[in-house]
Amino acid sequence: MIVIGYGIKLKVWGDYACFTRPEMKVERVSYDVMTPSAARGILEAIYWKPAICWKIDKIHVQNKIEFDNIRRNEVTGKIPKGAVKAAMNGKEATLCQVPNENRVQRASLVLRNVCYCIEAHFEMTADAGPDDTEKKHYNIALRRMRRGQCFHQPYFGCREFPVSFEYLEGETPESYYTGENGGEKDLGFMLYDIDFENEMQAIFFRANMTDGTVDVNRCLAFGEVS
Repeated sequence: MIVIGYGIKLKVWGDYACFTRPEMKVERVSYDVMTPSAARGILEAIYWKPAICWKIDKIHVQNKIEFDNIRRNEVTGKIPKGAVKAAMNGKEATLCQVPNENRVQRASLVLRNVCYCIEAHFEMTADAGPDDTEKKHYNIALRRMRRGQCFHQPYFGCREFPVSFEYLEGETPESYYTGENGGEKDLGFMLYDIDFENEMQAIFFRANMTDGTVDVNRCLAFGEVS
């Protein structure tokens, strides 16, 4: 059941962001706008419980979309799954990496000076118990957002790009893409979410920005989903 009456508006901003396009295999290239799954990740970093599931309604792009080219040191490998399972079973295993042996420098095309306003609501899940009510979880989430509390530091796509956030009590601030900078912009196919119950299948949708606003529900209803 969708509880529209318990929706929230959250302003988020930061110096850099990278919402990586999955079709880029080596170099990181960001989408023009934050993805719905990244927006949901920010909300879950602030407040998440098994009883609720956050749903993104709209993403308002406040600042002009600008990119920067940067180079970063990354590691080429990862700790093998078998080593982790062996350690969990009490066996000896190496659960570390030596960066100097696996370091590689890669270029990234990232967004800079980003600011968004997220409109979202939550749905109750099958894990909700008799004491879980919409009003209860809404009030807890509201209190945490107003106080700036979070379970872990939210970030824009990569952990080195932290998010600052503020709960919006009134109207959404005016976007850069209103007035003479307004109009429609086709953002192409964008990652919507990952279906973890179906072998982690990626779900894409045709994103469209109108006057700085990506209406996720409208794009899902009238656009292509794959």
